[in-house]
Amino acid sequence: MIKHHPKFELLEAFVNGDLPASLSIAITIHADMCPLCQQKILQLTEQVAEQSFEEDVISLDNLDNLDSSSHFDISIDDDLESDALFDSMISNITFSEDVAEVVKPTDKSVTFKDKTYVLPTVLSNIGFGKTANVGKLSRSRLQLNEDEIHTNLLHINAGGGVPAHTHKGFELTVLLDGSFTDHEGEYNKGDFIMLDGTFTHTPVSENGCLCYTVANDALHFTQGINKLLNPIGSFIY
Repeated sequence: MIKHHPKFELLEAFVNGDLPASLSIAITIHADMCPLCQQKILQLTEQVAEQSFEEDVISLDNLDNLDSSSHFDISIDDDLESDALFDSMISNITFSEDVAEVVKPTDKSVTFKDKTYVLPTVLSNIGFGKTANVGKLSRSRLQLNEDEIHTNLLHINAGGGVPAHTHKGFELTVLLDGSFTDHEGEYNKGDFIMLDGTFTHTPVSENGCLCYTVANDALHFTQGINKLLNPIGSFIY
């Protein structure tokens, strides 16, 4: 069961189109698996549409309040003629005897350590870099070209994990398959985990997992000998 969801502010920014592609994709992936967030997004979308409609009506009212004698010389007949012409143009554009064939998106899959995963539909047309491996970790970077924001598919083999670390920026994880645990508890498929530099954790996966991750800076290892790994922190995220 999904227990971790995007905050309201993120959903609102998503509906308003204010998020970078990487974060919008993350929310889309999560919402496809989460009926609760689907409903919230639908409600927010309806609110935005109503607000936009009300603003359009206000603009038209302001236009009607202008002095028509000094600004316009349009008769009712001219209005009707313009409406008829517009309707005719729309009909000509939209009319077609051909029935458009609906093309079903092709499923895209990835393989890590001999295990194949079918990816969410939103990732079907996105390019991936070459898979890199370190110990029980594998990652493939999405080619979104968002400068300092790096987006990856991160795979943790069964029994693997990431040493205790924090981030200089934010770290977002959406679980695509499997599960992992840290000191806060267990995370399962569909969970949306957004962390910042104040949070230190040690994710471990008993049976393996595949994650969609977004970070805007390298991770920073915080304990003992693992601090020596800091130069490769940007490899994982």
